[in-house]
Amino acid sequence: MGARRRARERAIQILYQMDISGDSPENVLKLYWRMHPPKSEDVRKYTLFLFEGTVNNLKRIDELIVKYSKNWKLSRMPVVDRNILRLAVFELLYEDDVPPSVAINEALEIARRFSTEDSTQFINGVLDAINKDFLSSKEKKGE
Repeated sequence: MGARRRARERAIQILYQMDISGDSPENVLKLYWRMHPPKSEDVRKYTLFLFEGTVNNLKRIDELIVKYSKNWKLSRMPVVDRNILRLAVFELLYEDDVPPSVAINEALEIARRFSTEDSTQFINGVLDAINKDFLSSKEKKGE
């Protein structure tokens, strides 16, 4: 497993912990690093980039997930799936050096490991819709 995959998995675990605990990002990070010290500085840095970027853009990310998940409330989604989607949408929107196909594939691989087969289909559908509709219209507008 590559460093970026490890970082994505860690970022999702931290997002999950923050989501279920309701604790602050700072407290969740401190606890996570104490319990799971990073073995690589590259993994730590990319984990922080993904986590902080997702948290800092959470309102916009959640709005897109709700819009493209068709009849799903965010609060009704499984916590793991919700946070996999959040991280992947962050990458789709803000990570210029990660192609959309890679962001989507990484999310699906992580979902296969931490969630269910039904979840991978749901996650794929939402991310594909965001990629095709929202991101393609964004490119057309030159944003």
